Amino acid sequence: MDEVEFWVRNPVRRPGHSFWLQTSTDKFYPDFVCKLKDGRVVVVEYKGGHLWNEESKEKKVLGELWAERSSGACLFVMPTDKNYALVQQTISLD
Repeated sequence: MDEVEFWVRNPVRRPGHSFWLQTSTDKFYPDFVCKLKDGRVVVVEYKGGHLWNEESKEKKVLGELWAERSSGACLFVMPTDKNYALVQQTISLD
């Protein structure tokens, strides 16, 4: 994507190296962290439709709250079932 300056696969449970958000029971490590050329950060968590459950719903709400509280500096997107276009839509909305 032209808007992306760089992206990384977020390592799980690597203190000092992983990005995470606290859930009600554990830490949530989204799949990718991206820096856009305009300075915003996008966090992406992909979920196959067969993996969608209550925990996924909590992660989605948590990620959206994190993005909302960033005052536009951060975005969160959780595409499912290969709806990768949602990433582009999320970036383009702001």
